[in-house]
Amino acid sequence: MRIICLGTGTSYGVPIVACPCSVCHSADPRNRRFRCSVAVALPQGTLLIDTPPELRLACLRDGIHRIDAVALTHTHADHVMGMDDIRRFNDIKCGAIPILAEPRFLGDIRRIFAYVFTDGQEGGGKPKMELQAITPGQPVDVLGASVLPLRILHGELPITAYRIGDFAYVTDVSEIPNGTMDRLRDLDILILGAIRDKPHATHFSIPQALDVVKELQPRRAFFTHMTHDVEYTELLSRLPDGVFPAYDGLVLDTDDPAQERVIE
Repeated sequence: MRIICLGTGTSYGVPIVACPCSVCHSADPRNRRFRCSVAVALPQGTLLIDTPPELRLACLRDGIHRIDAVALTHTHADHVMGMDDIRRFNDIKCGAIPILAEPRFLGDIRRIFAYVFTDGQEGGGKPKMELQAITPGQPVDVLGASVLPLRILHGELPITAYRIGDFAYVTDVSEIPNGTMDRLRDLDILILGAIRDKPHATHFSIPQALDVVKELQPRRAFFTHMTHDVEYTELLSRLPDGVFPAYDGLVLDTDDPAQERVIE
């Protein structure tokens, strides 16, 4: 399984507008973070998890030529406001793209993107979507793979994480229920939200995320959804073996045990 980190930043992105800090002005490209998303290569196509505002730019940068299905974690602006960009992939796919999400999030998509579901002139075109409801704990077949939605909490908001084989994507998380923890064991790759060192009301801090990694013991863990308080090289220098900051454009392969050497 091949996973591309299209974005690894918080809702502000990094750099933050009008911020004078050293991370926002860093020359290291690993400190430049689009809003969070990953593309996962599955047997029958590419699954995109979330559609952030920079989706078009990320696809151009990372050579994403197909999106065959989309899964949503939740519908905050930083996770869905690139949804209109999937219309280019409708052209390539020659048809509608399945959008998988919990029912209440599908309702949000109908509300936020009402023009998509309303008869009328198309102008430059409308994205074509097939909305498909999913339920945490119940696996679904997506592009020839079993995708398991899982319940996590983003502050008080219940949202969705995903496990696909030996890979799991758990972002915007402040609490993982026990039942979900049990389903996140025996992972090769865990991508986990870790916003900064200081505590946060709706996200794991880096120390909290490290506690989760210690409990789950994935072979490799990568932190995402990082704010401008996180400098890539500094964080990497103090993380334990097998734990890394993710960065935009990072490519992971569940069949490549030497991947760690690529990101050192």
